[in-house]
Amino acid sequence: MTPGKTHGSEITPKFHPELTPPLAELEAQERRLIFPRFTHDDAWALGCLLVEMARERQAPVAIDIHRSGQQLFHAALPGSTPDNDAWIARKRRVVERYGSASYIVGARFRAKGTTFEDSSRLDPDTYAAHGGSFPINVEGAGVIGSVTVSGLPQLEDHRMVTEALEQFLDKQ
Repeated sequence: MTPGKTHGSEITPKFHPELTPPLAELEAQERRLIFPRFTHDDAWALGCLLVEMARERQAPVAIDIHRSGQQLFHAALPGSTPDNDAWIARKRRVVERYGSASYIVGARFRAKGTTFEDSSRLDPDTYAAHGGSFPINVEGAGVIGSVTVSGLPQLEDHRMVTEALEQFLDKQ
């Protein structure tokens, strides 16, 4: 499936290479955003921070936090749709499979001159390497879950998550 083309009733987010941060910058961001620990209370606090950010921006998003296969937080804000939940699941599966942010996985394929959809050999109805899902990486434990936003263009989804993670981790 090519970005911008329809697949069923969904339209994949458009990719704008001129807006994409360099891959090295994205990977450095992922190395920097590491949790000392991640509890149920942390999931609640991070989820509430994302809801607050989304409300301030009137962003029509759904927000999801998973840890070790368990959904710890979910919110659907006004303007979000059931399709956002489907996108969350597809982006989260990319994080679970690759251990990296969904946007970074897509960027790695693009850096090789191809796309995730064309080269991963994974079902695009199950996996989406589009921005918005970021690994919950805990010191000494590795990737234990993900935080995902869906409803905005993919780079904006990614930026909303990383901005919230920066704020949250700065307080720890």
